[in-house]
Amino acid sequence: MFNINEIRKDFPILSRTVNGKPLVYFDNAATSQTPQQVIDVIVDYYSNYNANIHRGVHSLSQEATDKYEQARHTIQKHFNAKHAHEIIFTSGTTHGINLVANGFSSILKAGDDILVSALEHHSNIVPWQMLCERTGANLKVIPMNQEGELVIPEFDALLSKNTKLVFVNHVSNALGTINPIEYIIKQAHLVGAAVLIDGAQSTPHIKPDVQALDVDFYVASAHKMCGPTGQGMLYGKESWLKKLPPYQGGGEMIAEVTFEKTTYAELPHKFEAGTPNICGGIAFGAAIDYMNTIGFDTIASYENELLVYATKQLQNIEGLTIYGTSKQKTSVISFNLDGIHPYDVGTILDKLGIAVRTGHHCAQPIMDFYSIPGTVRASFAFYNTKEEIDALITGIKKAKMMLS
Repeated sequence: MFNINEIRKDFPILSRTVNGKPLVYFDNAATSQTPQQVIDVIVDYYSNYNANIHRGVHSLSQEATDKYEQARHTIQKHFNAKHAHEIIFTSGTTHGINLVANGFSSILKAGDDILVSALEHHSNIVPWQMLCERTGANLKVIPMNQEGELVIPEFDALLSKNTKLVFVNHVSNALGTINPIEYIIKQAHLVGAAVLIDGAQSTPHIKPDVQALDVDFYVASAHKMCGPTGQGMLYGKESWLKKLPPYQGGGEMIAEVTFEKTTYAELPHKFEAGTPNICGGIAFGAAIDYMNTIGFDTIASYENELLVYATKQLQNIEGLTIYGTSKQKTSVISFNLDGIHPYDVGTILDKLGIAVRTGHHCAQPIMDFYSIPGTVRASFAFYNTKEEIDALITGIKKAKMMLS
């Protein structure tokens, strides 16, 4: 049974006040909060078995190694990867994208096409622009419409025998749109292109099956999934990961080193140079375990209930515009009040203890499409309530009254 009051007790931060008001945390798309169960795992690591991994014969090192690799298997199972070595630990989604982009520097050539969507976070734009500068490949953009959806016929038209890579987010961080990645992956594969899906915003709400999707690369961040910052994962098909060269050189990623030649370790260590964020990897596994105890179907259903409720309430506020009205979206609402800068709205809401995000959300092309400087973004998680949404509505009305 889904008991919101019991779930909220798992998150210590939700009991604090901000500016003398009970905290209402609606910035979950930026980072989620961390349950006590994950905090306890972090404390346990540093209190009881803090040691480097894969290198020591002593007991602490072996215990840390076992738990770190156990977390890799937890993530493998969650995403249904075929092999544990297809899960590469990274510092986050951005790291994973850059790892793949660096690898394709030795594969792409001048005249090749790579496609990105108009809905991307800067992390899924800038690395590909840099890749095009290095290789002479062409960057082409899948356009969006007023509802915040990709124009799929335009995507179909862009695909050709020259298309080598396609990069699309599963869910837009700025608008909450759920993209039709199944279709995109299938059509890209028909022309022989590889596909990377940015799952930073989808994985808190959706449980992807990478084998069913037949995706080549999938990236995610722990801190969006009730885990720690500075930790993420890259899933890559074994065949692709074997083709790509190492991203960084150093310890752990080698088989043998001489001054004449170095040979590289097998997967996954080939891409994991240096001492990793050991505690972060272990805590990432614990966070996934925690979310699975609640159940992703349950999470999605409850968050959709919050989304529908909040959307209806916001639509009743005169002069408020919602951006991103796709029928398929996660619990994110971006909006503006007519004639009022989003930063000013966010500042007043903060004084009321309500945390929202304001600005372009690292998605400036989306803001340019709508000819706006940014939005106020309220993003909901499974530990939020309708009562908190009521507080948000009251706060927006107060901001409107004060700033109009």
